[in-house]
Amino acid sequence: MGSASAHPQKPVKSVVIAGGGTAGWMAATALSHLLGKSLSITLVESKDIGIVGVGEATIPPIRTFHKLLGIDEKAFMNATQATFKLGIEFQNWREQGHSYIHSFGITGRECWAGEFHHFWLRAKEYGFADEFGDYCPELVAAKQGKFATSESMPLNFAYHFDAVAYGRYLKTLACDAGVMHVEGDISQVNVCEQSGNITSLTLADGNAIQGDFFIDCTGFKGLLIEDALHTGYDNWSHYLLCDSAVAMQTELAGPPVPYTKSVAHSAGWRWQIPLRERMGNGLVYCSRYMSDEQAIDTLRNEVVGNPINEPRVIRFTPGKRRMGWNKNCVALGLASGFIEPLESTSIHLIMTGLVRLMRLFPFDGVTQSAIDEYNNKFTSEMDAILDFIVMHYKVTDRHDSAFWQQCQRMDIPASLTHKLALFEQTGRVFLDDGDIFRVDSWTQVLMGQGMMPKQYHRVADEMSEQALKQFMAGLKQQVDNHVAKLPSHDAFLAQYLG
Repeated sequence: MGSASAHPQKPVKSVVIAGGGTAGWMAATALSHLLGKSLSITLVESKDIGIVGVGEATIPPIRTFHKLLGIDEKAFMNATQATFKLGIEFQNWREQGHSYIHSFGITGRECWAGEFHHFWLRAKEYGFADEFGDYCPELVAAKQGKFATSESMPLNFAYHFDAVAYGRYLKTLACDAGVMHVEGDISQVNVCEQSGNITSLTLADGNAIQGDFFIDCTGFKGLLIEDALHTGYDNWSHYLLCDSAVAMQTELAGPPVPYTKSVAHSAGWRWQIPLRERMGNGLVYCSRYMSDEQAIDTLRNEVVGNPINEPRVIRFTPGKRRMGWNKNCVALGLASGFIEPLESTSIHLIMTGLVRLMRLFPFDGVTQSAIDEYNNKFTSEMDAILDFIVMHYKVTDRHDSAFWQQCQRMDIPASLTHKLALFEQTGRVFLDDGDIFRVDSWTQVLMGQGMMPKQYHRVADEMSEQALKQFMAGLKQQVDNHVAKLPSHDAFLAQYLG
């Protein structure tokens, strides 16, 4: 082990963040608020580069992140036109005309040996089970367009917000906390010949920004992690066929609902994300099966409300960097990889990457063990999300177009093959630590997409038929009573945000 000390590591006192956007400003805000006393932080961003800013939906852990940073919910929501999100409605995924909701809640109640769906499957055999989702308050509230936050009856929720405004809001917090903001285009990333570490960024005006540690938030380009450090990229387009998106905003045509909509079409899917004053719309598609013109026409024909801006096309290669942390550089956001926006994981991945970096922060210098730990967790998290997303395309009865037929035929990761077989044959879901989607998410989506387990855990038979009937009825009654007391999402927003 002695060799590690042969190259004494340089302590990290200054951090340079390359790129603004959601990832850059999340990093600047988190580091300045949580580690700011011991670091000087500089963020370099170009005046001209726009934020991709289509990802306007989040998942619940963002609330924990905001708490950590002391972000005031009302101030943040007002600054970003935010609405509440209880889940995602999937239309036309299992088959044309079918719809189900993947909500953030816990369905029913579980016991030591089996999750609630085992009891539900048994009740279904007896003929007294309601829809699976009827036992989940978040799902029922979403369906009815209701929402409220209260201590006594908490709902598990996330947000829809304007990602560009979110970046601006965080920028204010970060700059108030002492982050240096430099505007300029990066013309060169300078690397030390001996160590291979990044030493500084040269800007177009000749100015050089020195740093001990660098965070790459330069989007798909990956100026530092890829162009300078040649980290490599795992291309996942054989699992995820969609490689393009077209996005546009429209005026709201009615009160915003508390959930995202995802509507499958012949070559991908379309999203609808309701903000306070506008609707975010987009169409995700595979360019082999749909041209940009067709995508733009389809989106224009299907959006509701007057367009606010022209549709713009975004290209992406689904996949991930071979390492999220290489040398003295960590990539966050699109620079670290992109799976696709289906389950709103982009902002979440920025957040988990940041929390992981801060826990392993190399104050005394970068060590290989910290890099390895970061990358192992990064890989297992990305692999787990890949499984969850691919499952939506694989477990479906759609084969009405060349795209869906290709989804049926395509190979899937071995880990997903195992998860699907396990669920279908035993009704069990066992997850890895890296899996951000819990058992409730897997069961809601798998059964929503049409996969019913062939058996349930026999622990459900320990309950008599009468007791099971009462148990199920009691749970449903609780959910109905809870949701009946809630105001409409719109009314709650007006009252809560004034």
